[in-house]
Amino acid sequence: MTTVEARPLPRRERAEPGDARSGAPAALSPMLSRLAEERATGVLTRERGVLYLVEGQVVHAESPETPGLDVLLTTRGALRSEGWWEAVSQAGAERRVGRFLVDSGRLTAGALELCHLGALYDAAFFALGPSSGPARFRYGVAHWIGPVRPVSVDAVERETLRRRELLHRIWPQPATDTEPLVRAGRAVDAGLSPRQRTVLDQVDGERTAADISTVLGRPGFHTLVDLRRLAAAGIVTARPLTIEHPAPVASAAAPQSPAHPVSPVSAAAVAAQASADPDVALLRRLRDALEAL
Repeated sequence: MTTVEARPLPRRERAEPGDARSGAPAALSPMLSRLAEERATGVLTRERGVLYLVEGQVVHAESPETPGLDVLLTTRGALRSEGWWEAVSQAGAERRVGRFLVDSGRLTAGALELCHLGALYDAAFFALGPSSGPARFRYGVAHWIGPVRPVSVDAVERETLRRRELLHRIWPQPATDTEPLVRAGRAVDAGLSPRQRTVLDQVDGERTAADISTVLGRPGFHTLVDLRRLAAAGIVTARPLTIEHPAPVASAAAPQSPAHPVSPVSAAAVAAQASADPDVALLRRLRDALEAL
């Protein structure tokens, strides 16, 4: 990993070390707080995503862990794919893609703002996750989507921490967030919601949560919520890690011992947590509005 030099970095770029070993799982990015205080403009690059700032406020976020704004808009039918790419072609260089979509009548201002806000919070959640690599900030960089609706750093951090707490309360094991997923063998409960069944249909032993989100065109955090509920109910689990051992050499002094298969962790003891969620009003409003488009 790249290390941060002791000398001060030029103003065009600033860096901070990774936070995975800090011992404070709720800590976010100290650099982000400093950038907000100085009303900085540019892009903060972290291991799992990027945050774009204008005068210290977050105006856009992207992460490979969740579909981007284009996928969320086009998959749900709110915008045709050719309309999106025309906007990028016509207004991308001027960083006015959002404005072009509204002015051309392809989206209403309210629909764009709502979808963009949902995508921003979703990507920021992943971008601000624990990291083992350094974060870097480049001054003066702007995103081609252009201004839509800025959000304060405090609001982004509060929502990120709220989402972390929600996931932990549903199911405290995070493996289902990143690992390939398999069905755990428990019978599917008839009380599953249609959204959970749709997610479950994509569990094939190879796809991760991010893969499922991309296939469904659904915000990544919503997928994590459904998968953790399925894990808490004992229906889904992370695929067990298979370790291949070389064939042992026969020896009279060392008797062979059978391999011990990895057994999945039982989820029955905490299945009741799936229905004991805290207030998720913001999440539900964003989900319902995106699905209504």
